[in-house]
Amino acid sequence: MCESARVVIPSDDDGPWAWLLFRQSGVVTYAQALEHFPRAHIRHEIERWRRISHGVILAGQELGRSQQLWVAVLAAGDSALLAGFEAAREGGLRLTSRRLTIDVIVPACHHRRKVPKLSTHEMPGVRVHRSNVALKAAAGNPPRTTMARSVVDAAQWSLTDREAQLLVAAACQQRLVSPEEILAETGDQPRAKRRALVVHTAQDAQGGATALSEIDFVRLCQKNGLPPPDLQERRKDASGRTRYLDAYWHKAKLHIEIDGAHHVEARHWSADMLRQNEVWLEGERVLRFPAFLLRTSPEKVVEHLKTALGLP
Repeated sequence: MCESARVVIPSDDDGPWAWLLFRQSGVVTYAQALEHFPRAHIRHEIERWRRISHGVILAGQELGRSQQLWVAVLAAGDSALLAGFEAAREGGLRLTSRRLTIDVIVPACHHRRKVPKLSTHEMPGVRVHRSNVALKAAAGNPPRTTMARSVVDAAQWSLTDREAQLLVAAACQQRLVSPEEILAETGDQPRAKRRALVVHTAQDAQGGATALSEIDFVRLCQKNGLPPPDLQERRKDASGRTRYLDAYWHKAKLHIEIDGAHHVEARHWSADMLRQNEVWLEGERVLRFPAFLLRTSPEKVVEHLKTALGLP
């Protein structure tokens, strides 16, 4: 989605119409326009404005991401909330996606209404979902579901299980939602798609595994009967800074580091080597695995772990 143009904040002397346009990024419904202007005036202004769909008007020419989200919500009718991935993104989630649609959710009792055909090729598709579970709106413009609800819904509407796991892990890692809030939300949605996957991922995050690679590592240990490691162990480095170990076995004095793609960058690589040297100088050991190896050659990872832990 393209980004919207810079919005000019109205002054104290501007009227309700200017503030409505500001609050809704220049997107209004025909019914809202009628509250401010007579029909004749609106018909005249339509030549200058843009009719995006039946009942939804863009009072300007810019159709950036903010405007697209407002169009989706307003076109779905009263009580509609932005939902799923875009709602989570509006709540601060930093994650890319291949999604080509905007998800909107309405109460199940909402009168049946399809989103009117959009009269522009600049808009992504809009999917309207119906929910039997009470909807709670988070603060924001446009109105959206709470972060926990957004993440759980985004996970069940994901293209793959892997993408669903990534969503849950990223939201917890970025401290946008707690694992407990995710688990509470899944409790309210017993029939949600991928519910078990979301629950397991949130429980792993609850135990300290917040990155997807750490979750893969915990699952690998469980599957192969290895003792559970401590996750996100705090340690002070030589400079006094607090560091977090991906996994650690106290009895074996064994550190495990799961390296993502960013670790191959020169600045991360050198810092990682220095930290590893500090660990060795303290008389402990470090095993490092690239994240992709957990999925492509798990048997090799397990072999090294068993040897380091003194297991048969």
